[in-house]
Amino acid sequence: MAGQIFPTKGNLIAVKKSLALSTLGFDLLDRKRNILVREMMQLIDRANEIGKEIDDAYTKAYKSLQLANLHMGIVENDAQAVPAYNGLSLYSRSVMGVEIPKISLERVRVEPHYGLYNTSSHLDQAYVEFRNLLQLTAELAEVENSVYRLAQAIKKTQRRANSLKNIIIPRFQEITKYISGYLEEKEREEFSRLKVLKKTLHDEGL
Repeated sequence: MAGQIFPTKGNLIAVKKSLALSTLGFDLLDRKRNILVREMMQLIDRANEIGKEIDDAYTKAYKSLQLANLHMGIVENDAQAVPAYNGLSLYSRSVMGVEIPKISLERVRVEPHYGLYNTSSHLDQAYVEFRNLLQLTAELAEVENSVYRLAQAIKKTQRRANSLKNIIIPRFQEITKYISGYLEEKEREEFSRLKVLKKTLHDEGL
């Protein structure tokens, strides 16, 4: 590429400017990547915590449901009396230009939607525990989706940073070196020519 650039001072200034911008771009991308990685690692830790909480919550919820089934028989009809939850809202927040989801659950009063006749406290407990699982499940979905989007953004940012570091910046450095060397050589030749001319004029008494 250096051979395609005409070695002039104007081109040298332009290439140095491009080199400075490329170096700045790499620094910004590297900083962005570090921030995204730190954010992703925090979310991964949170996902692991939620995963453990969900495992424990499901164990307790199904145990309560099994006890309700033992005391009441199959509670399918009572379970169908519970209305579908529709209090979920989806938003987004930006981390270094990466849009990641934010799930909000409307807090509603936990109350049974089935009759108290022929029901037991085990069914009430199962109902409460499965409602609590809704919050954990929504948070886990939010965190896992955020981790995926951040991982994709990190991969893209790393690819662009590597391109600048390994291709673009070395190329501009090579061109800068080529033009600078060429101009320095021309200056030396011009200096030698002027020196010879001055000596010639001096010898001729001019």
